Amino acid sequence: MTEYLLADMVWWEGHLRPGAPSPGSAVSSAPLTSPPGPAVDAPAPDPFTRVAIRVDDAGHPSLVPISEVSEPSGVRRLPGTLLPGLVDAHVHSALVDLGTLRAGGLAGVWDLGGVPAQLRALAGQPGLPRMRYAGPFLIPPGGYPSDRAWAPRGSWREVQSEADAAEAVGEVQACGASLVKVTAHAGGPLLAQSTLSAVVDAAHSAGLPVVVHAEGPGTVAAALAAGADWLAHTPWTEELDAGLVRDCAARMGWISTLDIHGWGTPTPAQQTALHNLRLFLGAGGRVRYGTDLGNGPLPPAINPREVRALQAAGLSPHDVLAAMTEPGAVSWIPGGLDLDPGRFADVLATARVLDDAVRPRPHG
Repeated sequence: MTEYLLADMVWWEGHLRPGAPSPGSAVSSAPLTSPPGPAVDAPAPDPFTRVAIRVDDAGHPSLVPISEVSEPSGVRRLPGTLLPGLVDAHVHSALVDLGTLRAGGLAGVWDLGGVPAQLRALAGQPGLPRMRYAGPFLIPPGGYPSDRAWAPRGSWREVQSEADAAEAVGEVQACGASLVKVTAHAGGPLLAQSTLSAVVDAAHSAGLPVVVHAEGPGTVAAALAAGADWLAHTPWTEELDAGLVRDCAARMGWISTLDIHGWGTPTPAQQTALHNLRLFLGAGGRVRYGTDLGNGPLPPAINPREVRALQAAGLSPHDVLAAMTEPGAVSWIPGGLDLDPGRFADVLATARVLDDAVRPRPHG
């Protein structure tokens, strides 16, 4: 059944829009002639019109004018702010509890390397975040992470040669993956450039984007030359050449993972990553929020330290939300979104996944 969600405010497509304020709420008398929060340039219709979220029979949410909501049946009213689902784009579900992540506010995750059968079994389970996954790491023979204790057997697939690339990608696709993950770790064996390029070409022919773990000298340039779509981490081992960063900004996106460098304690690696990310963003690059959950003492939830690090790299609160949200689900901030830069991260960490169990106040 189609359902309409009403809240005090709705953040959608780069704008904080007025919703259907609860009687007596602080925003119930807000004028519609001025924006309720800082505006950004975005291809969004009339950010001053009151809006609701329509969830269709398949569970897909979309923004609609509140004038479309005419009947009290099928309407849910909530305090606070609604927004598209908050997603962590770098998770390893073999190393974390996905139910805990959902309880911590994550509506979706990208699993970037694991045992295919286990990932397939987790995807779509009720009570867990929505998951897109890459299946096994595609690696050179003997390459990273096959030499790491944290990587379970079966979580990687060695690509023997350029001729083997299409078969490897076919196996990834057959396990239900919607991403391909490749490693380029300069501390051990590396795929030949021709083999890496063949993997990317095969993935693109199958309609799958490619995420590369690029670590060490030359690996970012190799990923770029191969045509990779994403880097799994903001590069942190060295300050990149400005020209290389500009080329990256034009042709690929980066996943942030800034908090793995120190877990809240400043480190040289994090400073290098921030330097590279500032250059990348300044050149117009796209960044996704991702934390590499499973790698050290990261909070199993929305990570305010990662959010603050993205702000330190130059992202506004609106930019951070754009980097964190996907439209397949709905998240909810019960106390309302706060776009003040100093409070934003901690308030965002209070977000929860909106599901049928969340019914704090009946309509009417």
